[in-house]
Amino acid sequence: LKGRLFVEDLKVKKIGVIRADEAGMRLELNQAYAPALTGIEGFSHLNILWWFSQCDNVPSRNQLVEHSPYKSAPAYMGTFATRSPERPNPIALSCVQVTYIDHQNAVIGLAYIDANDSTPVLDIKPYTPSLDRVENPAVPEWCADWPKCYEDSEDFNWDSVFNF
Repeated sequence: LKGRLFVEDLKVKKIGVIRADEAGMRLELNQAYAPALTGIEGFSHLNILWWFSQCDNVPSRNQLVEHSPYKSAPAYMGTFATRSPERPNPIALSCVQVTYIDHQNAVIGLAYIDANDSTPVLDIKPYTPSLDRVENPAVPEWCADWPKCYEDSEDFNWDSVFNF
């Protein structure tokens, strides 16, 4: 198995950062990864894997049960039943809408991403409905009234959902 990496040897590299400022939201790739954008045109949405860098500490990585962040959910929830940034491995996944692609500067414009400015980006994958969309997913009753798709989320009153 020469040349293979095992979990003990796992190495994750930052490929870029999220920028959120007066110029808007965008993903700025390290210039070395610019060739990886080849062929990305035409995808309206991407899946972005990013690092909850502000929760990369021992207490956050050991927080496995917490007070529910959702108003209608059970009082306590396990980390894997939430989208909490406090996780054993602070990895996040966001589906984003692409607004532009600047190949020369290795920048992808984003309509929105739920990450902070300077957040490290780990990977990008194209959103493809055949692999990333579930026609009729089951969800617990406490979140059954949430929007059924990305497009409807923008107009939804998320303040009515969260405890923060």
